[in-house]
Amino acid sequence: MTENQPAGYEPPEVWTWDQESGGRFANINRPIAGPTHDKDLPVGKHPLQLHSLGTPNGIKVTVMLEELLAAGHSGAEYDAWYIGIGDGDQFGSGFVGINPNSKIPALLDRTTDPATRVFESGSILLYLAEKFGAFIPSDHAGRTECLNWLFWQMGSAPYLGGGFGHFFAYAPFKIQYAIDRFAMETKRQLDVLDRHLADNRFLAGTDYSIADMAVWPWYGAISTGDSYANAETFLEAASYKNVVCWEQEIAGRPAVQRGDRVNLNPSDENKDNIRERHDASDLD
Repeated sequence: MTENQPAGYEPPEVWTWDQESGGRFANINRPIAGPTHDKDLPVGKHPLQLHSLGTPNGIKVTVMLEELLAAGHSGAEYDAWYIGIGDGDQFGSGFVGINPNSKIPALLDRTTDPATRVFESGSILLYLAEKFGAFIPSDHAGRTECLNWLFWQMGSAPYLGGGFGHFFAYAPFKIQYAIDRFAMETKRQLDVLDRHLADNRFLAGTDYSIADMAVWPWYGAISTGDSYANAETFLEAASYKNVVCWEQEIAGRPAVQRGDRVNLNPSDENKDNIRERHDASDLD
């Protein structure tokens, strides 16, 4: 693996796929879509079948499902199946059948005939909010503000994760230009949030919503140091005090604490994590 930045790189006339490009996740990144192997997905007993991993995008959905159950929506009972992206589970034929983009999370709603597939985490949050009439404002202005921030997250987080996170934590060598560029953008986004939360308890106003569920796993984790090692210091995340207060309030919600543990392998540091969730008692 190349340890130092190559000098004098010029893009070729036609790009070709270098499978030895290095870096974390290089073994699963590829420029083509579709399945790599045949593998049916398991089916559990509940109406909603979630196939996911406890990354920020996966956490959004398990938090939403746990919040729905805590609010009394029994129809939100779900099975959460583990998708090991490092092992290429997302390229199995069954998973690709639910999400042709081969990214977690993917949801199958078996209460409809035929079953409804839902992919992209923002789409899943909106689908569940509309299905159960919960965690999205009913008035025009409130709903629009909620969707503003939901789509803000969907458009902004790739700069945080695929941009800053990748070059700061995962790239095979450090590139100052890339880190500076995406650190600047991440700090700008944190400032956007901090200024908005100075006058609003939650992102859509006074009520907790799917907008908060979408943004919290990404930007809350930056403020607490739970995303990329030393990133909170590098970005001076504690200086965004309104973001910190907002993160702490959401992190204190029992349903958030439950959803935050799903589709993660238990470890010595996090023994309460669960790889799969098939019953509420799995989290007790």
